[in-house]
Amino acid sequence: MAISPAATKVGFVGTGVMGSSMAKHLLNGGYEVHIYTRTKEKAAELLELGMVWHDSPGELASVCGAIITIVGYPSDVEDIYLSERGIIGSAKPGTYLIDMTTSSPALAVRIHEAAAAAGQHSLDAPVSGGDIGARNAALSIMVGGDEAAFTEVQPLLSLMGKNIVLQGGPGAGQHTKMVNQIAIASNMIGVCEALVYAKHAGLNLESVLRSIESGAAGSWSLSNLAPRVIAGNFEPGFFVKHFIKDMGIALDAAAEMGIELPGLSLAKELYGRLADAGLADKGTHALYLAWD
Repeated sequence: MAISPAATKVGFVGTGVMGSSMAKHLLNGGYEVHIYTRTKEKAAELLELGMVWHDSPGELASVCGAIITIVGYPSDVEDIYLSERGIIGSAKPGTYLIDMTTSSPALAVRIHEAAAAAGQHSLDAPVSGGDIGARNAALSIMVGGDEAAFTEVQPLLSLMGKNIVLQGGPGAGQHTKMVNQIAIASNMIGVCEALVYAKHAGLNLESVLRSIESGAAGSWSLSNLAPRVIAGNFEPGFFVKHFIKDMGIALDAAAEMGIELPGLSLAKELYGRLADAGLADKGTHALYLAWD
């Protein structure tokens, strides 16, 4: 049966900075949304909106026809999908499993194989756009998996994102997200260094931003995160600790392919200093504080 509000209960695991907005879009799209997150109290707003709570991912999986996950680390993904009472062990045959966590490409392949053996359909579908993209249903969604499954879940993905592309087979979505993170990492160094230079040159940072963001220096990070830096707001759209995790995954994958990524290595080192200074729960634009 095709995915639709009338026919499909949707499970959502991980209702954090991005996940809560994404789950709301599904609810507003007419779907009955079932949720699980580690701390029930943090999901109070979603429960008040009418979402249904479950005490474990496995319990949620047993009643849903499609399940979306966006959690912290590959170890979390592995546990909720592959543990004995996890999602794959609890979901019915025919269920669609969509992991939107930025995770390991190799793990995505393992999950796909385990899901297929259980008669389920698995897609790795990491996202880019941070809290702003999640809130505006404008995420970029990079998908790996079977084309037939990708086509079936379009009604769900289209409620959360604008740029939705099937990149290839299992793991291809995660590899594409690594490409995205590699590009962001070095760009963020450039954005922060530019702002530090402007400040020490005695320039008005808001005026400088107006001049450079529409030119060759323009980027999403410059337009969306530099204003937060200028305002002294370093709260997360995307956590430093999760970006460090992503860079580690990319560097491990690069090593397996026999390539060097010196820009990414430098960025990971600089972000490591932030984490060591107690700033792991700040946003990625807090890299500015490494200089200031």
